[in-house]
Amino acid sequence: MDITNAQPGPLRLAVIVASNREGRFGPVVADWFTARAAERDDFAVDLVDLAEVDLPTALSHHPAPAVRAELAKVTPVLAAADAFVVLTPEYNHSFPASLKSLIDWHFTEWQAKPVGFVSYGGMSGGLRAVEQLRQVYAEMHAVTVRDTVSFHGAHGRFHEDGTPRDPEGPDAAAKSMLDQLAWWAHALRDAKSVRPYAG
Repeated sequence: MDITNAQPGPLRLAVIVASNREGRFGPVVADWFTARAAERDDFAVDLVDLAEVDLPTALSHHPAPAVRAELAKVTPVLAAADAFVVLTPEYNHSFPASLKSLIDWHFTEWQAKPVGFVSYGGMSGGLRAVEQLRQVYAEMHAVTVRDTVSFHGAHGRFHEDGTPRDPEGPDAAAKSMLDQLAWWAHALRDAKSVRPYAG
């Protein structure tokens, strides 16, 4: 499917795996979450794994060919998305530099779209990173949904096969967040079809 020309139908959900460090736990959480989202009829899921993208922190209005090639891996997916879920660890009370680079290299792709969060790490289960991201996404003219999915002590919360040890809580949290995300994504997509966003 050509995601750059997607027509109304299932909402396109871009799930962004923010961690790119060696030995990361993010793929375990991402596999669990994307399976929950894929079970729904209202979402078509695209994965953006920042371990597979190398965006520099030095921004440019005229990026070099190598940077344009990296942007080409992600920009069409972000542009086509109706909603985002950012799956982030917490590093030193904040979120990874790889995610900040992705955000900063884009602007219109985020505008007037909802963002949900799945977090892990730190004493807060990643919630301190999420609170900072809410401020960043507000500047991008995006709407962050209230409910999040958070894993405190994430490594101990999953079996070796990647399934949660106690799935009832995480599954319920994921459903609540995805329900909110779907409502906002439909509302904003419908509104933009009548009156294009001019942020």
